[in-house]
Amino acid sequence: MAPGLRNYLCVTAAYWADTLTDGALRMLVLFHFYEQGYTAWQVASLFLFYEVFGIITNLVGGWLAVRFGLKSTLYAGLVTQLAALSMLAFAPEPWLTVPWVMASQAFSGIAKDLTKMSSKSAVKLIAGDCEGQLYKWVAILTGSKNALKGVGFFVGGLLLSVTGFQPSLFILGGLVLSALLGSALLMRGGIGEASKKAKFTQMFSNNRAVNLLAAARVFLFGARDVWFVVALPVFLSSVIGWKFWQAGAFMASWVIGYGIVQAFTPGILRSRTGKKAPDGKTAVALAAVLAVIPAGIAIALESDVAPVLAVPGGLIVFGLVFALNSSVHSFLILAYADNQKVAQGVGFYYMANACGRLAGTVLSGALYQHGISGSPIMGLNLCLWASSAFLALTVVISLALPRGLKDSQKCM
Repeated sequence: MAPGLRNYLCVTAAYWADTLTDGALRMLVLFHFYEQGYTAWQVASLFLFYEVFGIITNLVGGWLAVRFGLKSTLYAGLVTQLAALSMLAFAPEPWLTVPWVMASQAFSGIAKDLTKMSSKSAVKLIAGDCEGQLYKWVAILTGSKNALKGVGFFVGGLLLSVTGFQPSLFILGGLVLSALLGSALLMRGGIGEASKKAKFTQMFSNNRAVNLLAAARVFLFGARDVWFVVALPVFLSSVIGWKFWQAGAFMASWVIGYGIVQAFTPGILRSRTGKKAPDGKTAVALAAVLAVIPAGIAIALESDVAPVLAVPGGLIVFGLVFALNSSVHSFLILAYADNQKVAQGVGFYYMANACGRLAGTVLSGALYQHGISGSPIMGLNLCLWASSAFLALTVVISLALPRGLKDSQKCM
């Protein structure tokens, strides 16, 4: 096996382990503290540092990757995830306060974004500018990652029900430690060229296409998380009456299906459009379709459609279109980024991604908490209408994205 491909597979496997652990940890924290009597806003606040430090990590991480190499950022991500899990696993019960959990989630957010940036950048370095290979590889990586995140949601809910909060954390820590040791033993050489001359100011993109895509990404992921992160699991548990493992299993199935659709996005869109690869026009069309779906769910709930039908059914349709849109974005950022600055471009783009998740997380807890003073359905509907508004802004920004790709990106 070629050293570059071998290292890419090691990075991807480590990313999978971190992704599964990250999803499981989120469900553990969310359901455990909701069970302890925390409000929707208090639960949302536990994840604020996760998103805030994700923004910082993506900005600084690109510079670190260029200066020290992608292998260094990968190892740093895995070690940081172990630290996050250890903070909760070894803490006495009185220590499990909001500030302590927020701090552990900050480490988890740093870990997730360091490993993600490493693996996504590795795809660009190995595939180069060849449109077909890059599109296929990034779709497989992104889709498989999200499928495993869904598995993590289920694992988190199941572990909480079967083993309890802190024993579950030891199990997850063992998985991350195995990934760290395996990567250290199997990887050869480095990934990408380290440059001691890299300046921190270069992390801010001067590429117009990257900046536009990053702005669209803020509102795309804000639109998902404004109802998915806090409002939805609380709604499924408190209104529909599902147990924690049932809510976790449904959300896991949704994310797994979402990941599968992402992996097959090249074939799905090619059969519909006839294009070998998407461009800005594709992103506009998908965002426009997506904007209608949350509004449709809200209208259905206001029209007294049974929540057990309207919410899960609407979420399935939303997931299908969102997966296609997200996969197109994941390809476009690598297509737009320069080879010499791929880590900076990817880091800047995922910084925007984290900004959207932060806004969505805050609004998800705040809007749901405000709305349930009227009724639980009103709480979710406020989040759904906010989602449609965010997606409308995504459409407006995406209209300025480039149509077509550079000639160097059209080899097959």
